Amino acid sequence: MPNTSRAATPATPHVFSFSRETFQQLVEDTLALARKLGASDAGVEVSEGAGLSVSVRKGAIENVERNRDKSIGVTVYCGQRRGNASTSDFSRAALEQAVHAAYDIARFTAEDPAAGLPDAADLATGAAATRDLDLFHPWLIDAEQAAAIAQRCEDAAFATDPRITNSEGAGVSAQQSHFFAGNTRGFRGGYASSRHSLSVAPIASLPGKGGDDMQRDAWYSSMRAPADLAAPVAIGRYAAERALSRLRSRKIATCEVPVLFESSLASGLLGAYVQATSGGALYRKSSFLLDSLGRQVLPAHVDIAEDPHLPRAKASVPFDDEGVATRARDVVSAGVVKGYFLSTYSARKLGLRTTGNAGGSQNLKLTSRLTRPNDDLDAMLRKLGRGLFVIELMGQGINYVTGDYSRGAAGFWVEGGRIAYPVHEITIAGNLRDMFRSIAAVGADAYTAGARTIGSVLIERMKVAGS
Repeated sequence: MPNTSRAATPATPHVFSFSRETFQQLVEDTLALARKLGASDAGVEVSEGAGLSVSVRKGAIENVERNRDKSIGVTVYCGQRRGNASTSDFSRAALEQAVHAAYDIARFTAEDPAAGLPDAADLATGAAATRDLDLFHPWLIDAEQAAAIAQRCEDAAFATDPRITNSEGAGVSAQQSHFFAGNTRGFRGGYASSRHSLSVAPIASLPGKGGDDMQRDAWYSSMRAPADLAAPVAIGRYAAERALSRLRSRKIATCEVPVLFESSLASGLLGAYVQATSGGALYRKSSFLLDSLGRQVLPAHVDIAEDPHLPRAKASVPFDDEGVATRARDVVSAGVVKGYFLSTYSARKLGLRTTGNAGGSQNLKLTSRLTRPNDDLDAMLRKLGRGLFVIELMGQGINYVTGDYSRGAAGFWVEGGRIAYPVHEITIAGNLRDMFRSIAAVGADAYTAGARTIGSVLIERMKVAGS
């Protein structure tokens, strides 16, 4: 598929209603209005999105949604006082009203020493602002075609085994968007991007059980380019196999054992680390990893790297939400924290420099120096030996101030390095500070969920509350 992420916006009027040139002019006009009012600084972003979402269930179309939205947001500074306003109306009168509203808010807002645009030296300019990361691959399907793809996915789930007796449905989503942004310190940049997905959620049940033993599971594929999505039949079959594997689940007695997190769930542990080392939590002192820069918080065999410039990746960006240039870096090396996740504002509050993470982390990858190429899931189960293999988590039981962790869970009991039987209605508990330090192994079965890539993770010991 051709590489079109920079040129796509003006070249594909059938996808978007507005061209890149129109967006550029809107940014310049709005910045000029802010200057005319007397703003000391200003930033503007114009965006447009369009897409289609279709869901089917048991052979019938359940939902068809088309979305098309547009917005322009303006941030105005009067010294160190900030105001923001937005509108979906691109007329001159609406732009003037939005700028006036932002300016009035700024005039009556209290001064904040950390407020302000990024320093000019941090902003993306030249090649850094126009870096092509191959993010735009529109999927120009209609509702009928999308429904047919979703139906193939659900049909494959039902065809896997007669015990797949029901479904919560299958869905296809095709989304495209583009934006352009600029500020009074010289930043100008924007690009088009796309994200598409296919998912299904089958339900398995045992005959003659009267619905007492029913298990649901789901699987999905999400990519920038439709050609990179997993095949509908493969997604349907795998989701069905996951649901089937959970039939005849048992409860287990309360115990304290090693716990293996499936790779798709382990990304949540990495997400918890990001939350605890993000600027907002740090300057508000609401993190269990306060003052962790330069300190060891993970085992010496664990590294975390960030690379925002991977082609087609789901969290790739040439610059962050403030226009700050992004760069590849080591976030954790040999278990030692090398950097936080900071926006301009949070960096100033902490007396540090922005890391280009306004908007979040970008293509993080957690790896272990102990991992070997053949450390697949079977190998990780052997390392677990006797304990719990978790494939589903429920609830939001994480206290980021203390690190306390308690989640409802389901998965499999493992004996002798092999799955013995499925388990449900349990709770796993610990403290993230201790859990991070007791990561014993990371699998080679790496899975990418949004901005995070990680293999299955073995924690040396956790409390498991059962019957």
